[in-house]
Amino acid sequence: MTAEQQLPEGWKKTTLGEISIIKMGQSPSGQSYNKQNNGYQLIGGASDLGEKFPQPQKFTSDAIKLSKINDIIICIRATIGRLNLSDKVYCLGRGVAGIEVNENIETKFIWYSLMNNEAYLLKNSTGTTFQQISSPTLKKLPIIYPTSKETQQAIVNKIESLFDEIDEGIGRLKTAAQQIQQYRQSLLKNAFNGELTKEWRSKHADTLPSENELLAQIQTAREQHHAQQLADWQTAVSQWEQNGKEGKKPSKPKAPTQAVKFEENFADLPSGWGVIRFENIYDLIRNGISVKPEGESGTKIFRISAVRPFQLNLDDYRFLNTDDVGDFVLNNGDLLFTRYNGTRNFVGVCAEFKSNEIYVYPDKLIRAVVNSTEINNTFLMYGFNTGISREFIESRIRTTAGQSGISGSDIKAIPVIICSLAEQTQIVAILESKLTACDQLAAELAKQLKQAELLKQAVLKAAFSGSLLDK
Repeated sequence: MTAEQQLPEGWKKTTLGEISIIKMGQSPSGQSYNKQNNGYQLIGGASDLGEKFPQPQKFTSDAIKLSKINDIIICIRATIGRLNLSDKVYCLGRGVAGIEVNENIETKFIWYSLMNNEAYLLKNSTGTTFQQISSPTLKKLPIIYPTSKETQQAIVNKIESLFDEIDEGIGRLKTAAQQIQQYRQSLLKNAFNGELTKEWRSKHADTLPSENELLAQIQTAREQHHAQQLADWQTAVSQWEQNGKEGKKPSKPKAPTQAVKFEENFADLPSGWGVIRFENIYDLIRNGISVKPEGESGTKIFRISAVRPFQLNLDDYRFLNTDDVGDFVLNNGDLLFTRYNGTRNFVGVCAEFKSNEIYVYPDKLIRAVVNSTEINNTFLMYGFNTGISREFIESRIRTTAGQSGISGSDIKAIPVIICSLAEQTQIVAILESKLTACDQLAAELAKQLKQAELLKQAVLKAAFSGSLLDK
């Protein structure tokens, strides 16, 4: 059978150019732009389009192409296919086109037809820097419609009724997703103000150290760590001497110069808790290797995008075609901070490296190694991404030429909330259990949201096959 014979009874096949006037936008002269309400509001592209009606920010006194009220505004560059309805006369810029539908066809019917034809628009777009739709492509866009305007309106009404039901469900899903995010934030806040383990702490009060005892434990652990470093260094020097002093002599580890102490002005913490600066417990803070990744094999080097708050994506890496990676190989338990990023929210965020595979890290990341066995690295990682630690990091971020960044010195100075190792371990266990449940629920909600969007596509498919009114 031919395509014409497959049309529903009473329907007709045509093109957008045959049933509408298409007005391709044109940029006014740059000198005509203003924000003083002089002339017409300018719709330049997707950034000027709202949920339903345009929301342009500029005016132009040199309007060349104008929309009419009730025209369909379609984005034809970059964000192709986005639709708005012209609620008044606008100046149409280069990134949009106006579609004035013939009187014998409902405008909203064509609106939904365009929505249903998004695949056609994307397939027939052209361009390299920006994808765009040409006037001939728009004019040739296939349209089928019932010749009865009453049937067109009935289909529009049915689509909108079903979309309203779907949108109501989407709204509930989005509300649930927001509630999960709020719950996550509440968990993290309570983890570092003592509320999360309040009951646990009361049951173990007799065994938990006081503030001074906690400081002494951290100090002792740090001294023991340094003593082990010295022993390892002496062994390395002996080996170096036995090898005829070939190569560079191993460097003697530096002894901590400052005693561990609590910071003041944090009186709201539970008894036995305190705040210290990270410089009291770190062993190494170092920028990554400055080598351009290339090749299809070799040593794995993380991309900066691998580090996000609370998580490190082990699959987000490239390769170095060299084995000369020096001391940039990560060890299980190391902490990684983003040193630079174009997005401020991702600067200084922390993730823990949990793997025994060989990875190195690039210059835009900072590696931190802790020197105390009284500190749970995962506990630190959670703390760095929330509360006073995150607030401190954000206060140190500097932005230059569109790049935001922090330094190793900033990392050293971060205030860190500390409690006993036993309570740190308990907090981590609770967080990982509850946050994993949150992640699973969030993933399920995201799946349902995607299914809801697919349901809208199914509604449109039924509408333009002529079967929607039968349902």
